Amino acid sequence: MDNVNKLVQDISLPRMIKVRQMFDDTEIFDVAGEVRKQIQEAGVLPLISEGDQVAIAVGSRGVADLPILTREVVQAVKSAGGSPFIVPAMGSHGGATAEGQINVLEQLGVIEDVIGAPIRSSMDVVEIGSLPNGLPIYTDKNAYEADKIIVINRIKPHTAFRGPVESGLMKMITIGLGKQKGAEAAHSYGFKYMAEHVPEMAKIVLNKAPIIFGLGTIENAYDRPTKIVAIPAEKMFEAEPKLLSEAKNLMPSILFDKADVLVVDELGKDISGDGMDPNITGRFATPYASGGINAKRVVVLSLTEKTHGNANGIGLADITTKKVYESIDLAQGYANALTSTVVDTVKVPMFLETGELAVKAAIKTCNAFDLSKVRLIRISNTLHIKDIWISESMLSEAEKREDMEVLTKPHELDLSFYDVITNKGSC
Repeated sequence: MDNVNKLVQDISLPRMIKVRQMFDDTEIFDVAGEVRKQIQEAGVLPLISEGDQVAIAVGSRGVADLPILTREVVQAVKSAGGSPFIVPAMGSHGGATAEGQINVLEQLGVIEDVIGAPIRSSMDVVEIGSLPNGLPIYTDKNAYEADKIIVINRIKPHTAFRGPVESGLMKMITIGLGKQKGAEAAHSYGFKYMAEHVPEMAKIVLNKAPIIFGLGTIENAYDRPTKIVAIPAEKMFEAEPKLLSEAKNLMPSILFDKADVLVVDELGKDISGDGMDPNITGRFATPYASGGINAKRVVVLSLTEKTHGNANGIGLADITTKKVYESIDLAQGYANALTSTVVDTVKVPMFLETGELAVKAAIKTCNAFDLSKVRLIRISNTLHIKDIWISESMLSEAEKREDMEVLTKPHELDLSFYDVITNKGSC
């Protein structure tokens, strides 16, 4: 690699300035109280009879205050005389194993002692129908055999397709509760048809499985709940598209249209299903979604600890580090790719010995007319973009914005933290 290092070592790194991006910060502070209020107002508890076994479907995505949401639904079911239990509704996540999915829930704080209900995790499913095109529809066996089902999820834009419903309650009903087989079936025709398949499949599941309501949340740009709603099953088709529209209006973004280089400090499945949210980075794995910043080069410096080597999404970066390469557990990312049928996300990009060299390589190859004035943006991850770093050449632009505050004077760009090699993953 010595010759490669020589090709980039003379590239200058810009000085960086921290700026604060300002978004709507409307937030629900009493989450537990709001859950109780919304369930009561929805009038859904009389649907639960004394002694009913009630499956509560909980997913793997980052949802603010998920343990509180889950605990309050558990308490509501108990107050109605039901016997609640949790089923993981996360498709193939957690390595597509029952134990792995319990571990995912535990990492999210959904622990039996905390939420007051047992977790019944199994990859067993029941085929409950099919679409006219022959696509089979599966549902978690434990949930299907329960007397009632409730689903909990955040409603937000998807990372790979656009439609009237994207990530939310109906997608959890079709793909999350479908476990590995259901997720694989739903993805088998690709994301081109996902926008029509998700509601079509959800309609069949709602007709065949005893789902009584969904608890949906919308979060603000700072990943805090701004709206919580309990939606009776028969009202989901009317309610969820409106909630998705609200969620899109509250989404954070990098408040610059374009950059020569975008540096992402960490990538991981705990950040986004694609490791780094394409709605922020502008790097989508399919042509069926768009948005985010237009960045000529994207650099990833590390994997999160909680992703446990799953580097799904690294293929959407242009350049990374040796640290990342040595940390990848290929088997986990490949499982995601084989289930979703999207393989670009697990390709390994060019990697260099250090974070500094990786960023220099990105600058060298970004084709900016004047590399001394490179437009470089650095973010911690795509979940946390309140405070970001911008290169000195972008300062005047930031100072003119009413939705941005300059926090520091220019600093030298220090990337040495990202050069420590962790344990190598396995295939």
